[in-house]
Amino acid sequence: MKFRIQKIQGKFKTISFISVLLLMVLAATDADAERLAVNSSVANVRSGPGTNYEVLWQVEKYTPLQVVDKDKTGDWYYIKDYEGTIGWINRDILDNTDTVITKPLDERCNIRSGPDTKGDVVFKAVKGVPFKVLERKGDWLHVEHADGEGGWVHKTLVW
Repeated sequence: MKFRIQKIQGKFKTISFISVLLLMVLAATDADAERLAVNSSVANVRSGPGTNYEVLWQVEKYTPLQVVDKDKTGDWYYIKDYEGTIGWINRDILDNTDTVITKPLDERCNIRSGPDTKGDVVFKAVKGVPFKVLERKGDWLHVEHADGEGGWVHKTLVW
């Protein structure tokens, strides 16, 4: 009986180790995935790799998207947004601009005049507002929206 318990415990340890290792690989893959930004004023996210596929939703300029895969030609990228929603987008409307999108803990996040909580609140941004990153200073990002409005936001409030 003792041998059987030790054998089961050994298998449990092996399975636990493999599970932890798999989670680490998946987390690293997600963190290391290529992120690109929309460079046109509005872009269609489609159900498949081509203009003949249904438009699922639209994204605005500076929206960051994570590349999950590419089609055979490399012209269409299978992407994931900050909410985990997936779709296809043409590569010609994406670039390497450093961008973020608001993902506040509450309904809105403060965009401030300087890189700390002492800075005046210039405006409040709702969830899902994309910004171009102009500068990084510690945990703060100097950002600008496509309409020209900008300020500083804490990195925990964006994706």
